[in-house]
Amino acid sequence: MLTDPRFTKLAQGLINFSCSLKKGERVLIDAFDIPDGMVIELIRAAKARGAHPYVNINRARITRELTLGAEESQYAAHAEVELARMKKMDAYIALRGSDNIFEASDVRPERAQLVARLMRPVLQHRVNNTKWVVLRWPTSAMAQQAGMSTEAFEDFYFRVCTLDYARMIPGMSALVKLMTNTDRVHIKGPGTDLKFSIKGIGAVPCGGLRNIPDGEVYSCPVKDSVEGVIQYNVPTVYLGCSFDKVRLVFSKGKIVEATSTNTKRLNEILNSDAGARYIGEFALGFNPHILNPMSDILFDEKIAGSFHFTPGNAYEDCGNGNKSQVHWDMVCMQRPEYGGGEIWFDGKLIRKDGMFVPKSLHKLNPAYLLGKGK
Repeated sequence: MLTDPRFTKLAQGLINFSCSLKKGERVLIDAFDIPDGMVIELIRAAKARGAHPYVNINRARITRELTLGAEESQYAAHAEVELARMKKMDAYIALRGSDNIFEASDVRPERAQLVARLMRPVLQHRVNNTKWVVLRWPTSAMAQQAGMSTEAFEDFYFRVCTLDYARMIPGMSALVKLMTNTDRVHIKGPGTDLKFSIKGIGAVPCGGLRNIPDGEVYSCPVKDSVEGVIQYNVPTVYLGCSFDKVRLVFSKGKIVEATSTNTKRLNEILNSDAGARYIGEFALGFNPHILNPMSDILFDEKIAGSFHFTPGNAYEDCGNGNKSQVHWDMVCMQRPEYGGGEIWFDGKLIRKDGMFVPKSLHKLNPAYLLGKGK
């Protein structure tokens, strides 16, 4: 079997850098509609480190069929088995391909919510107790979303996913320090005037260790501190449904008004549980290769000059205690061609029209990350 050298390079980055696998550690490779050749390269890279790889093969159409008739007793048993397996793992790698991002669009909302609720302990254990990394896989469907040819998109994908993520470390460290010492955040832009506190929450850098592609630092608002309105300008797909022009109004931290091109379904999701109408994450994105949205959140949330403001569950390592089966990363871009915008920390301008202003953060601007500046 001929191996694409890009598969080898990506596998080595995931095993050696993202997960930093050590001898004897167990890693679960969760493969969703991806080529066998990539799975094989991951197995080989894990074995070269002396680690023990395990593989789970998933197919989107089969998952859809199971979810269409999901029952409590069926998925309760399934979740119990999956949690027991996850507790045996030291690391987790998920590669998620998709020939049709709307494959689950005809699954009834209550079925999808049932599965999400029952599988939530598996997700939480994986996020909080393993070294994990999650990434998409380039397909013709993704190329269509990006408005690119399949070949051009594949080149873009591997260029983004094999970026020298270590180059992000100095700038991310400076941003983490700044966010950790910040109380009040004020975000301004077209249709957006949002204020909240991140005091005492902290911040976490994401430079190739959790998501690929990567390039963000995240924090979280104090739960009841969010006031104002946000107008997102990036389309989003969630639970198999498409949404655009999402507008949220907040009072005392809670979403009290929500509209979009699919307002009814938007509010159904936000009514999933008590935590879905509160914010679980605030993050700044800065991947210099990702400039335009493609309705794929692992790419869109890293767009250079963007931020995301996420209804739903908060991470335990940097959160406000909010719990929900929903975690919906909604993205707003602030570069000039998308309307611009400003982010202020404690009355100081931090980013304007997508470019970091303080000198300490200049290493997160595209010129430095692409090796074109100091």
